[in-house]
Amino acid sequence: MEQYDAIYGRQSVDREDSISIESQIEYCQYEARGGRYKTFADKGYSGKNTARPQFQEMLEAIRRGEVKRVICYKLDRISRSILDFATMMAEFQEYGVEFVSCTEKFDTSTPMGRAMLNICIVFAQLERETIQMRVCDAYVSRSRKGFYMGGRIPYGYKKEPHVIDGKRTSHYVPIPEEAEIVRLIFSMYARPQTSYGDIVRYLLENGIVNSRSKNGAWDRCRIAEMIKNPIYVRADLDVYRFYRDQGTNIHNSPEDFIGHFGCYLFSEKGAGRKQCHLEGQHLVLAPHEGIVASDIWLKARVKCLNNKQVTKPLKASNTWLAGKIKCGKCGYALTIRKCRLKARTVRYFICSRRMQTNRCEGVGGILADDFEAFVLQEMREHIRQFETLTPPLQAPEDPRVHALNVKIEQTTEEISKLLDKVSSANDVLMDYINRRVKELDTQLTSYREEISQLSPIQSSRQCDVGQIRGYMEKWDMLRFEDKRAVVDQLIFVIKAAQDSAEIIWKI
Repeated sequence: MEQYDAIYGRQSVDREDSISIESQIEYCQYEARGGRYKTFADKGYSGKNTARPQFQEMLEAIRRGEVKRVICYKLDRISRSILDFATMMAEFQEYGVEFVSCTEKFDTSTPMGRAMLNICIVFAQLERETIQMRVCDAYVSRSRKGFYMGGRIPYGYKKEPHVIDGKRTSHYVPIPEEAEIVRLIFSMYARPQTSYGDIVRYLLENGIVNSRSKNGAWDRCRIAEMIKNPIYVRADLDVYRFYRDQGTNIHNSPEDFIGHFGCYLFSEKGAGRKQCHLEGQHLVLAPHEGIVASDIWLKARVKCLNNKQVTKPLKASNTWLAGKIKCGKCGYALTIRKCRLKARTVRYFICSRRMQTNRCEGVGGILADDFEAFVLQEMREHIRQFETLTPPLQAPEDPRVHALNVKIEQTTEEISKLLDKVSSANDVLMDYINRRVKELDTQLTSYREEISQLSPIQSSRQCDVGQIRGYMEKWDMLRFEDKRAVVDQLIFVIKAAQDSAEIIWKI
């Protein structure tokens, strides 16, 4: 059998700065010196692996003993993977096939030539990984600025041209008819006993078709995707707090959450917008108008999050007072610990600053069961004063209250950042942290008192007092997450000492 030279060319994309396959083959023909050759060309395929049809056909020809040399324009045209290249070279040697790179002039018959070839393939892979990193970084950077990053247009919206920072992009615009259906879906799922299946059946029975589906049908998976997607919410401070408490990285300041814009949720690699677990993901305000009111969206989203079959529990799980209880002496958070006493386990609160740095005399160990019972009784007493209160749910929020809430979030965020530095702080830095945390805690108290003084009705306009009273009556039957939600509705912060506690109320 007369053997021939195999000329291989590859081009992933057509660009002005890249050499075409035709030019590659023409260059390689000179290396064939007028001998017999056959061309193999893969257009539109990456060099990151060997899953290329013409490349595989060339390998089959090698295994049949038809090829004496493989000629390519440049090393990275044939492979950019060290593992793939090493496997390929081993196979070339097994069948006695030489390898020629026209521009790099390798001689694989010598040890030095093979060594140089391996060094070059390392740099080829480095170049590919560098390009991948640049693409990933560009994606994250543009995502954090609210640029449209492609993907399926969500139900309820259409895409229109838009400009951000002088750069052309796109944004979503609500479609009124579909937006009404989206609001219906969220309001239905926000009810405690409504399931995805109930919504699908309701839409089917009432002739409401899914215009984005080929057969017009709805399904549970599509409904679940909608519920989890923050693209629909009119994001306000409550949405900001929800994602902050879930450990999501938020790339906008609290004052930007004004209850108008939707959000994009993405991971570092640009995937996972609709994942259930929110910790470590990234949230950015989008340049489009939200469809669903934040209170309805949050009820639906929290209900979805609490589905134990598909999600992990919320971060705090040892006490429903998590995040609310502070040391009455230094203002640092009280953390909860457990210890085993004889036949029972005892939970107790202890100052986190005392535990980490021993720089606070602390409040001792406050028994969690007793303290939770005390706070529950105080909440029941406090809610009784609103027996005849009917909050004006449609009244707009006082701008002063919103501004104070923004300041509270900013101050809380600054305290959190300072506490993160405690473990590695020296004495000088610790003195600064102590002074600054004390100042910030004083500011928080002042802001909360201003809110409570502006108007009790204004402070409780979104608080369903009758519903909360009902929760109090069946407290022991509530889920852990519902207890936390009730506490968050009523209480700003609790300053606890060994023998006393000061509760600062939201209403």
